[in-house]
Amino acid sequence: MLDLEDFIEERGGNPQKIKESQRRRGASEELVDEIIALWQDSRAAQYEVDQTGSEINSLQKQIGQRKKSKEDADDLLQQKNELQIQKKAKEEVAALKRETLQRKIRLVGNYVHHSVPVSTDEANNEIVRSWAPEGFDPSKKQPLSHHEVLWRIDGYDPVRGYSPNQPPFFLDRDQMAKTAQLSQFDEELYHVSEGGTNPGSDKYLIATSEQPLSCLHSNEWLQLSQLPIKYAGYSTCFRKEAGSHGRDAWGIFRVHQFEKIEQFILCKPDDSWQHFDEMIAVSEEFYKSLGLPYRVVSIVSGALNNAAAKKYDLEAYFPFQAEYKELVSCSNCETYQTRDLEIRFGTKKGKTIVGSGKKEYVHALNAVSLLLIPMCGFGLILTDIVRDREDSVWSTGVFSNG
Repeated sequence: MLDLEDFIEERGGNPQKIKESQRRRGASEELVDEIIALWQDSRAAQYEVDQTGSEINSLQKQIGQRKKSKEDADDLLQQKNELQIQKKAKEEVAALKRETLQRKIRLVGNYVHHSVPVSTDEANNEIVRSWAPEGFDPSKKQPLSHHEVLWRIDGYDPVRGYSPNQPPFFLDRDQMAKTAQLSQFDEELYHVSEGGTNPGSDKYLIATSEQPLSCLHSNEWLQLSQLPIKYAGYSTCFRKEAGSHGRDAWGIFRVHQFEKIEQFILCKPDDSWQHFDEMIAVSEEFYKSLGLPYRVVSIVSGALNNAAAKKYDLEAYFPFQAEYKELVSCSNCETYQTRDLEIRFGTKKGKTIVGSGKKEYVHALNAVSLLLIPMCGFGLILTDIVRDREDSVWSTGVFSNG
């Protein structure tokens, strides 16, 4: 999420910059004003708590003086008890207002990077570059789609589906809320409940290894010598795909369980855009090695998820559909996730003292490296070329839940 102080001009913030970023996303600019109003309301509520606390402290001093003089202090003790009851009620109100404020802040997206094409229509995604093997002819129509090729080689069964063969992975709601966009909870994430009266034990099946990896260093203060931290996360992933009904429904392009290898990096802010370029280059090198024609696309501002400041998709060419489809997403989330997860870096000295400066958070980046799906007890590498050599028909057999 964004830093609260970025919204407050008197604290050096620039709400107009946030509004411009929201406009580029096609998101609500009024939300920024709502957050500023909620902050003012929250601050006033906290002021009431502090004032009551000051009154209690003053009474405590008077009580001490009376006791020292061996005088009766029952009236003051009664006032103190009443004020403590009032303070507790005011603290609950203030806490509720802070919680409401934090929820609102999480609805605001990350700052859109200046190089991101501005549009709310993905038809306007900017093609950054394309690559194809020698002899590739996009005008040549292929006779079979990838799901038809898979059917003919017994690699796909649309009736029975596939039995899961690896254990699931979980995150609790608090951690998931810090790394996943709230809209994902209903459209994408599977909810696992023990039932009964303890909702705090509820879990969510992960949709990508990025989610648990981003939480791995939660509440840590990293040293510069530790950065960058690079992970190749391998996990089973689960997605409801509730918002994708009817899109790419055939074959194994869009399924509910799959395996994925994910690049995930925590780094110094000054280095994150270099890592961004390196991560997409790793993915490009892999798909070149498979001989798959692809293009790298810069996603328009209005299609970015809240966490991403910028996102590149690597799209491979599907000859049957004669169109490119996403295989890889590479995102720089900057400090959007790490601020909520409290993943800081640098020296601790002075960072916890009021007025000593802002906390410094690492940048977080993620990119898909390889997608697989469990099939009949073995892993099928989906980012490969499915071939029907008998009829000399080829098609790209890929899966894109990245």
